[in-house]
Amino acid sequence: MTRKYLDMNQHDALYKVARGYPGGIDALAQTMGISANVLRNKLAPTIASHYPSFEEVSAIIERCQHAGVDDALLPLHALLVRHGMAAFVVPQPEQVGSDDLSQTVCRVMSQVGAVAAAVSTALMDGRVTLAEADLIEREFHGALAALGEWRARIRLRAG
Repeated sequence: MTRKYLDMNQHDALYKVARGYPGGIDALAQTMGISANVLRNKLAPTIASHYPSFEEVSAIIERCQHAGVDDALLPLHALLVRHGMAAFVVPQPEQVGSDDLSQTVCRVMSQVGAVAAAVSTALMDGRVTLAEADLIEREFHGALAALGEWRARIRLRAG
């Protein structure tokens, strides 16, 4: 049976992101200076005797982020969800474009609409599955990121 990896489980998310590194876990291990087998064991959610250190988790996420791996920050989001928290990427001034603030507001509203749509779809049968909860959580993070961008654009205008 194939194991279903959940995006909002920090161990599953880290394993998924690391596998997405260009060249996979073997290439990622090489950049970290450890054997691929050791890294694979540390990342495998089913192996309880090996865990990556906090520094290794950070290094994996950083390398994946620099390599352009989709959802490289997902393990951080999953960890925060576990502790009842949420975060968003704070755009740096050089990353914030000069488009009209009304376009940013529209993106925020679109993201909030995506959250509402995911919740509505999940509740159609009266219950929410783990996969649906994961999707809803991802949509929430998208909405938070849009709000963070809006905030950054307003702060830039004030300066």
